[in-house]
Amino acid sequence: MDISAIWEWLTTPLQHGFMIKAVFVSALVGIVCSVLSCYMTLKGWALMGDAVSHAVLPGVVIAYILNIPFAIGAFVFGLGSVISIGFIKEKTRIKEDTVIGLVFTGFFALGLILISKTPSDIDLMHILFGNVLGISNSDIIQTAIISVITMVVLALLRKDLLLFCFDPTHARSIGLNTTAIYYTLLGLLALTIVAAQQTVGIILVIAMLVTPGATAYMLSDRFDQMTLIAVISGVFSSVIGTLISYHIDASTGGCIVVFQTLLFIAAMIFAPKHGLLFNFVPVEKEKL
Repeated sequence: MDISAIWEWLTTPLQHGFMIKAVFVSALVGIVCSVLSCYMTLKGWALMGDAVSHAVLPGVVIAYILNIPFAIGAFVFGLGSVISIGFIKEKTRIKEDTVIGLVFTGFFALGLILISKTPSDIDLMHILFGNVLGISNSDIIQTAIISVITMVVLALLRKDLLLFCFDPTHARSIGLNTTAIYYTLLGLLALTIVAAQQTVGIILVIAMLVTPGATAYMLSDRFDQMTLIAVISGVFSSVIGTLISYHIDASTGGCIVVFQTLLFIAAMIFAPKHGLLFNFVPVEKEKL
C-alpha cells in the first residue's frame, strides 16, 4: 500500500479552510456524543434520544422566524419534549415508549409544517441533515461552548449518573434525587443534540448518540474503558467520515453515520468476548 497516497488522501481536504472547520467540529461533536452515548446505552434510552432529536425541529424554525440563535429554540423545545414526556407518563396510564412516540412525532410534524409555511433565504432542510461544511465561526463557538458545558456537567455528576443508569432503585435508596438526575441527563441530551445538529442534522444525530456507546459496549465490560473506546470510535468515524464525504462528494452526516455503523458491525462480529465469531467457534468445537 502506498503510504504517500494515503497521506495525500488525508491531507488534501485540509488545504481548504472550510474542511479544517468541518473536521474540528465533527471531532468535537464526536467526543461529546460518544461520552453521552455510553450513558444512553446503559440506560436503554435510544428511543428517548430519538424523541428529543426530532422534537427540536419546531424550535429551530421558530428561532429562525424570531431571528434568535437556533440553539435557543432547539434547547427550549428539546427540554419541553422531555418535560412533556415525563408529565404524560406520570399523569396517565400510557407506557413510556408509547408516550415517547406520541411526543416526538407530534413535535416533528409541527416542525415540518412550520418549515413548509416559512419563507426562508436559507435552506431549512439543513436542520434535518446537517451542513457542517458550511458552518460559520459563530456556530463553531456555540458548539464548543455547549460541548464544554455538557462535558463539565457529565464529569461532575459522573458517579451519580452512573449509579442512576445501572440501578436507579439503589440510587434512590441512598438518598439521591433520581428525578433531578433524570431531568439533568435529558437536559444534557437536549444540549448535545443542539451541538450536533450542525454536523449531522437532527435526523442522524441519534446514531451519534447510540452507535459509539453500543460499539464500545461490545468491546468492554468496564465503564471507563467503554467510554474511552466510544470516544475513539466516535472521533475516528467523525473525522474519517468527513474526509470521505469530501472525496466522494456525498452527505457528510451520512458518511459519518455509515462509517460508525461499519465500526459497530466489525465489533459485533470480531469483539474478543461478546462478538459473534468468538461465540460461534466454541459451539462448532462442541459439535465436533
